[in-house]
Order: sequence, then C-alpha cells, then structure tokens
Amino acid sequence: MTRIWPIMAIQNRPTHMGGHQEEVNMKKSLFLGALTAAGLAATGVAAQTLDEVKARGKLNCGVTTGVPGFAEPDANGVWQGFDVAVCRAVAAAVLSDPTAVEFVPTTGKTRFTALASGEIDMLARNTTWTFSRDVDLKFEFTGVNYYDGQGFMVPKELGVSSATELDGATVCIQTGTTTELNLADFFRSNNMSYEPVPIETGAEAVQQYNAGACDVYTTDRSALAAQRANFETPGDHVILPEVVSKEPLGPLVRHGDNEWADIVRWTLNALITAEELGVTSVNLAEMAGGSNNPEINRLLGTEGDLGGMLGLDADWAERAIGVSGNYGEVFEKNIGESTPIGLARGLNAQYYDGGLIYSPPFR
Repeated sequence: MTRIWPIMAIQNRPTHMGGHQEEVNMKKSLFLGALTAAGLAATGVAAQTLDEVKARGKLNCGVTTGVPGFAEPDANGVWQGFDVAVCRAVAAAVLSDPTAVEFVPTTGKTRFTALASGEIDMLARNTTWTFSRDVDLKFEFTGVNYYDGQGFMVPKELGVSSATELDGATVCIQTGTTTELNLADFFRSNNMSYEPVPIETGAEAVQQYNAGACDVYTTDRSALAAQRANFETPGDHVILPEVVSKEPLGPLVRHGDNEWADIVRWTLNALITAEELGVTSVNLAEMAGGSNNPEINRLLGTEGDLGGMLGLDADWAERAIGVSGNYGEVFEKNIGESTPIGLARGLNAQYYDGGLIYSPPFR
C-alpha cells in the first residue's frame, strides 16, 4: 500500500529549502563525477569509432537501467523501446544487423563516464542536451528524438492538483541529473521548501514512491507516464499539470569523431525524414526500387552517393528504416496513444503537424 500523507502532514514535515546553497551543492555533486568523464575524454579515446565498431562486429550502446516504452528488456531479456530503436537503427546502418548491439545499462551518474571512457560508442537514453554537457563535458548531441519537460507525480488521494501546493513535501529525485537542479529552481522561485529523497535509478524511485518514502516523484513527464503505466492501479496516481523545464532528449557521442557523429545524427534524421516523405515499413521495399521523388531516392540510395559520404554503402538508410519503420511508427509502437504509456505526439509531431520534429534535407 502506498503511504499517503495528508496536506497538513506534508506542510509540517522537516523542510529543505530549494535555495542557492543547496543548488550549488547539487551542481557540485553533478559535475564532480562528470569532470572525471571529461578528463577521460581529453585523454584521447580513439577517434575512429566506425572502424572500431566494424572490427568488433557489434555496437556498444548505452541505455537507461529501464524505462517502460523507452528502454527495457522484455521477458526474454531482449531490449525493446523507443530509445533502443535508435541503437538498432545505427547497428543496421553500419553493420547490416540490428541485433548486433550490446546494450549497456547506465545510471544518471555512470552514463557520461561510460561514454567518455569508450565503454560505449553512443548513449541513447533519456539524456538532456544542455550547454555544459555539450561544451564543458565534450559530448556531441546528434539530435533530439524526444522533446520533454520535467513534471511531478503524486498519489491521487493526496488531494494535490498543482505543484505549487507541494510546500514541505518529500520528493524522490534521481541523482546526477538535471532534474535535481530544476527541482531546486522550481521550489526556490515559488518560495517553497522540500525534503529530497535521493535515488539512483528509475526502478528505485518507483519502489520508494510506492512504499511511501516520498510524497512526490519528479522526472521527465514521459518517464512518469511510462512508469505509472506499470503500476497496479495507474489511475490512483496523478501527473500534475506543471512542466517546469525544457528537456530535449537525444543520442550523443564523444567530441572529436565527427564522422561517427554524422552517422548517428543522419541515422536519426533518416527515420524522421522517412515519416515526412511517407516511407514506411509497409512500402519501404517498393520505395527502395525507385520513385519519382528525388529526395526519397537520395534517402534510399537509388540516386547520388550520400552513403559514400558517410563511409557506408548506398543502402544504409533503407536498413535503418527497415528495423522498426519510420520515426512515427517507432513512436506509436513503443510509447504512442495506443500503448499503455499513451503519449500523444504533441511537440514530437512532425513540423507540418505543429510539432518540433524536423530533419535537414537529404541533399
């Protein structure tokens, strides 16, 4: 049973002010570990990742420790999900085999060290593109595959309808993430206090939240929806309306290997462009035989030599799209409105439908 705290009990609990010193401490905690990763990156991990992946015959892809719909192993131990599909598309493009992937689970604290040290070739998990991660930690974000924002989930019985009513609450928060800093900013700007309950993984957060160790769980809203879908009674929990941050999530690689970054970037763009141009898992073979649309032909390798520019063959994008379909198909299969997670496209609709999903042209 989830322990429910009455509002008065929340307000009378020991407090933690989301003030400047706490924010400074959080930033130190986040970046001291990350500085190690930056140092590792500076030591010169081999730049020719494409050659290494081909020689190894396997792509090492960092993922989360488990978020339903985004990345988690199924009953047979096979990794599935929206982020997993990006890894498999890259493996198909480079190795002609979407199963040639070693999935490496990472936490908020370990993900950057794993990438910087060369343990993984790319990171495809719920990681936010920020200035410091891009510039200071020397990582290359290769696009956005999900536009998100941080939110709050509470038990319905708590009677809370807005995050502005959470003064004095205990909050489960994953360490080593931007959510720590966003949480401090939100409570500070609203002159409220909170008591953090630090956790390492999403699974631990769910366990602590359901055990009543915290009143509130905060993370990206997509992850809240995904994890709530696995609750015994999802309807007993409410995701509050406030969105307190911008969280552009996407795959990233190390600085210093532009060729590899191009492959990951344009593999994601191939999935996005395929949806824009109406190339699907159903008509892919037909379209790959040639069409009257020059961009489709360039995308699928029947005109031009875009694959050669990447150091790949002409059919790289066709293989990538053939794994799970185009971006829209991947979205609907894993996290869309017909799934238990039930996410609408929203900001993640194509630009012509009012969303932010947009690929540069294949030309």
